[in-house]
Amino acid sequence: MALTSDLTAAGLVREELPRETGRAGRPSLVVRPESSRVYVFAFDVGPDRLAAARVGLGGAILDRREVARERGPFVVEELAATLAGFARQMRRKTRQDTVCVGAAAAVSGGVRKSDGVITFGPNLLSEEAPFGEELGRRLGLGLPVSVGNDANLAALAEHSRGVGVAVRDLIYLHGDVGIGGGIIAGGHLLGGHDGYGGEVGHMIVNPGGRTCGCGSRGCLEAEVGERALLEAAGRVGPGQHGRDAVRAVVDAADRGDIVAQEALSRVGDWLGLGVANLVNIFNPELVIFGGMLREIYLGSAAQVRSRLALHALAPQREKLRLRTSALADDATLVGAAELAFAHVLADPLEVLARANG
Repeated sequence: MALTSDLTAAGLVREELPRETGRAGRPSLVVRPESSRVYVFAFDVGPDRLAAARVGLGGAILDRREVARERGPFVVEELAATLAGFARQMRRKTRQDTVCVGAAAAVSGGVRKSDGVITFGPNLLSEEAPFGEELGRRLGLGLPVSVGNDANLAALAEHSRGVGVAVRDLIYLHGDVGIGGGIIAGGHLLGGHDGYGGEVGHMIVNPGGRTCGCGSRGCLEAEVGERALLEAAGRVGPGQHGRDAVRAVVDAADRGDIVAQEALSRVGDWLGLGVANLVNIFNPELVIFGGMLREIYLGSAAQVRSRLALHALAPQREKLRLRTSALADDATLVGAAELAFAHVLADPLEVLARANG
C-alpha cells in the first residue's frame, strides 16, 4: 500500500474500482498505469519500413508514424534524422504534464550488447554503425537510446503483452527478408555472450542447399525466407517482394493454385524441420510465428506439424503449442518500448524525479 501510494503521488499509476467483480463484498481497488502521462519513444527499423511510436506506460501505443522504404543500405545520419523528425511531430501533440522517460529502437540486424552498435545488417547497413548514439543526438532529449535486435524485442513483447503472457519458455520466430528468433527461457531472454543470441535463421537445415546472404548454404533463412517462397512460386520480378507478395502466394494457394500450394509445402517442410530442431534443444511450451512467417505458417501449418511429428522428440512436442503473433506488426515497437521502460521499472521514482528535474 505504501508503494502504491508513492507511485500514485508520482503520477505513475492510478487506483480505481474494478468494472465487474462477480463477488459479494467491497471490491479491492485496481492499480493501473498512467499510460497517457508517462511514455517512451519506440522505433522500428526494418527492411521495408520505418516506424516510430509514442508508447505509454503499460504498453499502450498513443501515437505512431510509419513510412515505407526502398530496400538497401541506409545512411545512418539520414535514418536517425527521419526517426527523430517523427518523434518531434508526436511530442508536439502531447500535453504539458506528460513526461518522456526513455527511447529504444528495434533493428533488423545484429546489435552488440556492450554498446548498442549495429555490427551487421545486410538489409540495412554496409558497415558497423553507432545508431543509438546518433539517434540520441538527433532526438535531443538528453536520454540514451537503447538498441536491440527486432526478433529479440518482439519475443519480449509477446512474452509481456501478447500471446506468450505467463509462458516462461517460448520461441518467437520473425520473418521479413530474413529470419530471426527470440528465445525466452525460464522467463528471461537468452541474449548470448555478446547479445547475438537467437540468430536461428542461420541454423543449417539443408547442407549444400540454397546460398544464404551470410555466405553459408542451406540456412533456415535461405530455405524458408521470402526469396525462397517467391522463387518456388514462380513470382520473381519487379515489385515482387515484401509482405504483400508473400500474402499473394498464400491467397493463391487458398484458391487452389497448384504452384503456390507446392511452394508453401516445400517451404513449410523446411520451416517444420527448423522448428523441430529448436524444440528438441530448448523444449519450449510455445512457438510463435511473427512478421512474414505468420502468413507462411498459416499457409503451411500441416507441413510444419508433420515435420514436428517426425523429428521432434515425443516428450518435447506433447505439450507444445504453435501460435501466430497476437501483436502482429506492432510486436517490434512494443518490444522496443519494453526495452526503453526497463530502467524505469527498476527504479520508477528515481527515474521520474530525474525526468522532471
